[in-house]
Amino acid sequence: PLSILVRASLRCSVKGLVHRVVSDLQFLDNVSHGIALNSQNKNRLTSVLPDIEQYFGINDGKSGLLQTVFICSYMFLAPVFGYLGDRYNRKMIMSVGIGFWSIVTLASSYTPKEYFWLLLLTRGLVGVGEASYSTIAPTIIADLYIKERRTQMLSVFYFAIPVGSGLGYIVGSKVDDLAGDWHWALRVTPALGLVAVVLLLFVVKEPKRGAIEARPEHTLQRTSWLGDMKALCRNPSFVLSTFGFTAVAFVTGSLALWAPAFLFRAAVFTEGRPPCVKGPCDTSDSLYFGIITVVSGILGVASGAEVSRRLRLRTPRADPLVCALGLLLSAPFLYLAIVFAQASPIATYVFIFLGETFLSMNWAIVADILLYVVVPTRRSTAEAFQIVLSHLLGDAGSPYLIGVVSDSLKQTDSYLWQFRSLQLSLLTCSFVAVGGGAFFLATALFIEKDRQRATNYAPSGERLNLELRFCA
Repeated sequence: PLSILVRASLRCSVKGLVHRVVSDLQFLDNVSHGIALNSQNKNRLTSVLPDIEQYFGINDGKSGLLQTVFICSYMFLAPVFGYLGDRYNRKMIMSVGIGFWSIVTLASSYTPKEYFWLLLLTRGLVGVGEASYSTIAPTIIADLYIKERRTQMLSVFYFAIPVGSGLGYIVGSKVDDLAGDWHWALRVTPALGLVAVVLLLFVVKEPKRGAIEARPEHTLQRTSWLGDMKALCRNPSFVLSTFGFTAVAFVTGSLALWAPAFLFRAAVFTEGRPPCVKGPCDTSDSLYFGIITVVSGILGVASGAEVSRRLRLRTPRADPLVCALGLLLSAPFLYLAIVFAQASPIATYVFIFLGETFLSMNWAIVADILLYVVVPTRRSTAEAFQIVLSHLLGDAGSPYLIGVVSDSLKQTDSYLWQFRSLQLSLLTCSFVAVGGGAFFLATALFIEKDRQRATNYAPSGERLNLELRFCA
């Protein structure tokens, strides 16, 4: 009887473990699929930017607004989803956001050429899907995995950002070529977005907040939103790493919108490529930039996680140090890519690849830093706060700023100055990357203390009870 009981118990344990692993992988696959779709959509419009500028007759400043409006919407909606994500069913919130995103994306493809403001409006509404996913999904992964395993799963999750972004350029450019109409570049992913909603609703099971950790959700006292914000602002590692990530957002936002257009103008100026007078325009630069983004993103995220894992064996400050290293190494390569654009297209693409690879080392590690220096009941709020601050000072304004500076530097409307003015304005990215590296170096000074504080966190009432029991 004892042997039968042991075998039955073992079978149940194995069955439960297999079910847990399959369920976790299903969730990770679904949320990665969803954020990849969001990233595709974010860059689908920029892959056909020359066509859009020609179609609506807009300058660089207005072109920059396309990205700025999207990021501003995403930024201001993030706290709403962060508040909801700490209190209500997270997969339902994400499903509603992705469903709304799919509908609005499809509607934006039917914007008449006289109504550029309507395209800006729909771009702003697309931020709903991005805010719902980016704010909430990492917190669910945090409730499924801990320590090194969590970093690995976050790396898999954040592969979706560069892969989705790169596919946005690739698919957008190829659809534009095949259809001969840039509008069709916006009509591909909405159906896939609805598939992601179905998978989220019927496949994903939501874990309890903090259930896998030493102090699960039901043992932690929930505080007010204002109390959460005060605690986050007193967390040096969180604040400094957020400023460091702001630099990453500034650079990636600028490159996402302007890199293909810059490469196109460089080819027109130096190689004699025909300018975009009437659509469809040449989108080969978007295709090449998309391929570079996919490959460099995968290598960057994977190498960042692996270097961090190995360095943790030597120092507990590994994560912010790797983030700093990635930004400081990306700066010179991005500078060289911009400078060499007029001399050697091949060298430009090589330097872009190296710069984006080092820049992508930050994605999963920054998310992991937030998750282990913030207690489980504040994580969605922390994600939202980080999104707001990093995008407010980062990619919410950087595409528009680059465009306005380019317009102000343009002395004539010649092809020379269309290229040269944008080249000079993009050089800003290298200096911002150096500043971001400095913030991560400062984070390394506080990371050990803040991690320990989050691990041993106890609300004031609970601390008082412990002290009374100790005194008794």
